[in-house]
Amino acid sequence: MKRVRCPKCDNYIMFDETRYEPGQQLVFVCPECNKQFAIRMGTSQVKVTRKEAGETSEQPSGELGSVVVVENVFHYRQVIPLEMGDNVFGRYVRGTKINKPIETVDPSIDTRHCIIRVQRDKHGELQYILRDAPSNTGTFHMNAILRDRDRIYLSDSDIITIGATTLILRKAGCSDD
Repeated sequence: MKRVRCPKCDNYIMFDETRYEPGQQLVFVCPECNKQFAIRMGTSQVKVTRKEAGETSEQPSGELGSVVVVENVFHYRQVIPLEMGDNVFGRYVRGTKINKPIETVDPSIDTRHCIIRVQRDKHGELQYILRDAPSNTGTFHMNAILRDRDRIYLSDSDIITIGATTLILRKAGCSDD
């Protein structure tokens, strides 16, 4: 099953992609806003162009670790790769400028909720530092709330709670099972 997002209201629509051929055009009507839109089955031309151009990212995916968003009634399980510098987590809302959006309908997550900074220490080891953005409902590390000025050094498998959502840190070289 695949999901497509309505371009007008951001509602997800599920469909079975195995019933369609590559290149076939599908027309959907959003049940929320009645917007009619079409998609074409197959690979994205942008991805093909990037591969043909030989563009590669500075760090391979997952090399710096990731954050696993645990599935609950508000959203699906998501694995979000981390980058060097500030990784700003929050609820996805169209037009919001954050680099690690969580696709959720959880109303208790702010659009800019918490920040995980990835940096190297003087020995070249990766450090993961958590802080609140600040948010309205708070950021919790291992069930302890962070104050606005708190900075917490994270370890592998640390549990971060934002709103009703649980995040699990996976350091570089660790599996995200």
